[in-house]
Amino acid sequence: MDLVAALARARSPERPGPDTPAGTAVRPWPGPPLPIPEAGPADLDLQALLRLSLAASDASGRLRPAPSAGALHPVDAELVVGAGCSLPPGRYGYDPLRHRVHRVGLPSDDTPPGMTAELSVTARRTASHYGHRAWPLLLLDTGHAAAALFLAARALGAGEPEARLDGLTENPLAVVRIPPPDGRSPMHPAVSPHVPEPSGGTPTPAELLARRSTPPPLPGAPSHGSLRAVLATAERAGNGDLLRWCAAVGPPRPGLMELTPDGATLRRYAAGEARQTLAAWAACQAWIANAGAVLLAHGCPADADAAHIRRAHLRAGFAVHLAHVTALRHGLAARPVGSWQQADLGAALGAAPGRDWVVHALALGTRHADEENTT
Repeated sequence: MDLVAALARARSPERPGPDTPAGTAVRPWPGPPLPIPEAGPADLDLQALLRLSLAASDASGRLRPAPSAGALHPVDAELVVGAGCSLPPGRYGYDPLRHRVHRVGLPSDDTPPGMTAELSVTARRTASHYGHRAWPLLLLDTGHAAAALFLAARALGAGEPEARLDGLTENPLAVVRIPPPDGRSPMHPAVSPHVPEPSGGTPTPAELLARRSTPPPLPGAPSHGSLRAVLATAERAGNGDLLRWCAAVGPPRPGLMELTPDGATLRRYAAGEARQTLAAWAACQAWIANAGAVLLAHGCPADADAAHIRRAHLRAGFAVHLAHVTALRHGLAARPVGSWQQADLGAALGAAPGRDWVVHALALGTRHADEENTT
């Protein structure tokens, strides 16, 4: 699969064709489904970890702690389990609909303690609805799934999780390693300053289970402080040398806002109303024109190679996931937006074309759709 050509086509105005069958919602793992045992006092609790990150919470399989374009959930997780876990060491395929695992192999001699989740995708699920626009969405979904595992490990007080989102491999696309608990209290984790985390610190399990994408519309402008917190979270998690971050805001002073270099406040990046243009670029989702604000990840030039494309989209999905948690903590309604066509932000602002594209976004508002409909 030529990812460079696939991204160029996904960014074009070409419309997808009719829907096609999505196939099975879970990879057909071999062997019988196995329950995940209860964890011992010193074990990594895989039952809770997967419940907080990847498991479906409804019979249809649509509702999960990690968002997905069209609720199609293409991400598959193969778990490499070492010592110190509630499952015996080995390789397991995870079934998020039944919250069961299938043993698919033995551990290698160098398997580290804890669990390593290898994330890949079944592209057919997303392509069934989005057609040629699927590949950016598949990568973003994988970044969101990696972030969900990362935050679940934090919430449960596991050892310091590590996410590999370098884009160097096609399969797996991303890897999240989670060591067993090391004695730190989950209420007071020792977090290194460079390690990304939502504003406000480690999330609780209840927060992760309650996180949902707000249905549109999302009216109401976020406060300056809330918007700064969301932007700061995204920048910390999004790798500033790969992506840039800004937010489109409306009246009384419409424009694009970004963090100052010290992160202390916001400054105007460009003047003028951008939300109508963003609505047109985002698969003509008209509601975006009236969103309170739209957080934007941008970069990934047209001449980027496949590794760069994977890395930018994986990191954008990861960062928007953490920013979403921050938004909810500030009382905001929020919804990720992943499908973008002709969204050459740099060219729209007068720079050279093809250098600075919208990669991902998070629409923000202060009033939820159900509240808006009752006023």
